[in-house]
Amino acid sequence: MANPSALDGQQHFKVGIEHISLKRKRSGQGLILLASLILAAVLFVQILHKTDTIAFGFDNWRPILYVYILWAICLAAGQVLIRGELGRRSLFLLPALLFTISVVIFPTFFGLFIAFSDWNLSSFEGRQFNGLDNFRELLQDTYYWNALKNTVYYIATIAVEFVIAFGLALLLNTAIRARKFFRVAFLMPFMLSPVAVSWMIGKSLMEYRFGPAATFARFLGWDTPAFFSTPWLARFSIEVMDGWMFIPFMMILLLAGLQAIPKDILEAAKMDGANSRQSLFKIVFPLMIPVSITVIILRIIFKLKLADIVINVTAGGPGGATDTVTSYIYRVYRERSNVGYGTMLAEVYLILIIIFMLTVLALVNRWRKKPR
Repeated sequence: MANPSALDGQQHFKVGIEHISLKRKRSGQGLILLASLILAAVLFVQILHKTDTIAFGFDNWRPILYVYILWAICLAAGQVLIRGELGRRSLFLLPALLFTISVVIFPTFFGLFIAFSDWNLSSFEGRQFNGLDNFRELLQDTYYWNALKNTVYYIATIAVEFVIAFGLALLLNTAIRARKFFRVAFLMPFMLSPVAVSWMIGKSLMEYRFGPAATFARFLGWDTPAFFSTPWLARFSIEVMDGWMFIPFMMILLLAGLQAIPKDILEAAKMDGANSRQSLFKIVFPLMIPVSITVIILRIIFKLKLADIVINVTAGGPGGATDTVTSYIYRVYRERSNVGYGTMLAEVYLILIIIFMLTVLALVNRWRKKPR
C-alpha cells in the first residue's frame, strides 16, 4: 500500500498547475506576436535607413533598445497569460535569455550590418553601405587565406601537444618523488598571460642578439640564430611558446581523468597478467577517451583565438608567415582602421568556426557510436 505521506508530497509538487482558458491563451499569443512584429518592423526600417535605402528613420540605435525592452515586457506578460503559473516560473529564466540576445545574438547580426559597409575610421565620410565589396575583397585577400592556412597548421600541432601532455600526466600520476612540487611547477606557465610570455620568451629569451637562447645557439654552431627570420622557423617558434603555455592546461585535465580511473580495474588487470604496456593501451586509453576528446576540443577553441603572442612577438611577420586569422583581423582594425572590412573578416571566420566545430563534433559522435 502506498505511503500517505509520500502521496501528500507528490500532491504538493503539483501546486500551480491551473486551467487556462482559450481566450487567455490567444490574448498572450497575440501580445507576443504584436510586440515581435513591432520590433521587427522598427529594426527593418532602421536598417533600410542606415543603408540609405529610405530617407526616414532614427539618427541612432537607441529607439531599438526601447522597443526591445517593450518586447521583453510583452514576452514576459504573454508567457504568464499563456502558461499561468508555469509562465511565472519561466520568468526566472527570461533574464538569461534576454541577456544572451543582447550580448551575443544582436551584436552578431549588427556585425553583419557593419560588414556590408565601408567604414574607415581615418576617413571623414563616415560609414557608407557598399554591398558585397568587402566580401569580394576578402576573396582576393591572400593575407587572409594565408592566415587561415597558418591557423590550420597551429590546430594540427595539437596532436603533438596532446602526446606531450598525456605523457606528463602519466608521469605525475605515478608515485615519484616531489610529485606535488612538479605538479605546481608544470602548471606555472599556464598561470602567465600571453603578453607576459611574449615579452619574457619571444622578446627576451629568444632575442637574436643577446638572448640566452640565441647565445646558446651560437655556442652550438648556429651563426645567425634569428628565431623569427624565416617563415617555417617563426611559425615553429610561435607554436613552441603557445604550446609551452597551454600544455599544462591539457596535462592537468588529463591528470584529473587518470586519477578518476578506479584502481581496482588496474589491479585486476595486473593480477590477470597484464603488463604496464597492455594496461595502458587496453584499459587506460579507452577509459580516457571522453576526457581526451574534451581536452582536444577545448584546446582547439584556444587555438582558434590565438593572437596575443603573434601580435606582440612578430606582428604577423615575416610577411604574414605567422599570422593567425584573429591576429590579422586585429591588424586590419588597428593598422588600417577599417572597421567594415575587419568585421567582414570576423563574420566569415565565425561562420567557418561554426562549420568546423559542428563537423568535428559530428565526427566524434559518429566515431564514439561506432561498434568496436
